[in-house]
Amino acid sequence: MKKAERDTDELRSEYKRADFKTLVRGKYHARVTKVSNVVVLDPEVAAVFPNSESVNQVLHSLLDLAKKSSRLTAGSRGRASLRSARR
Repeated sequence: MKKAERDTDELRSEYKRADFKTLVRGKYHARVTKVSNVVVLDPEVAAVFPNSESVNQVLHSLLDLAKKSSRLTAGSRGRASLRSARR
């Protein structure tokens, strides 16, 4: 089978160039990058998670754990304070 040759500069007959306004490459790029956050996972990590929902669930769990553990240590005095209290 041979591929049909196409003239890439020509529009299909049902389209008219006048129907299109001036096209601007990347017109919405800044707007899209402000509202989206694409994160690329390592293949080993991506293999563990079946979808984005599971990734978000684990990340939320880690955030909750970090908040809980920081609350426990925020008010504690640590070992240095205990040593000075014994003296």
